[in-house]
Amino acid sequence: MTASFRRNWRSRGARYVPSLLAGSALILAACSGKAARAAALRGNPDAGKVAIAAYGCGACHTVPGIRDARGLVGPPLDHFARRGFIAGQLPNTFDNLVRWIESPQSVEPGTAMPDLGVPEPLARNIAAYLYTLQ
Repeated sequence: MTASFRRNWRSRGARYVPSLLAGSALILAACSGKAARAAALRGNPDAGKVAIAAYGCGACHTVPGIRDARGLVGPPLDHFARRGFIAGQLPNTFDNLVRWIESPQSVEPGTAMPDLGVPEPLARNIAAYLYTLQ
């Protein structure tokens, strides 16, 4: 790095840092939005919301947008789309989430998450809803 560059950075470049940080935050937010939109294309979030209520997920989880879903046994599912892992071991991808919802015991034997017999189409809808939770 030349002395001239350092001088210019101190006098002009540093003032752009807040703009760069704001721009980075917007890009990350857009990426999260893209994940939610992509999930919605693979399942129906509205039908997923209904399925979450019907399968009683709120007995164990707190789920935003689901009436009376205030369970404290499992983790709260708010901001689900931002999480890095499912069940602490699976990368948080749409397909992994569908697999987890369909058959949690096959993913993590002995987990407290029961196998509720959720068929694949409904698991996709539930996953699509969970990915709307930014």
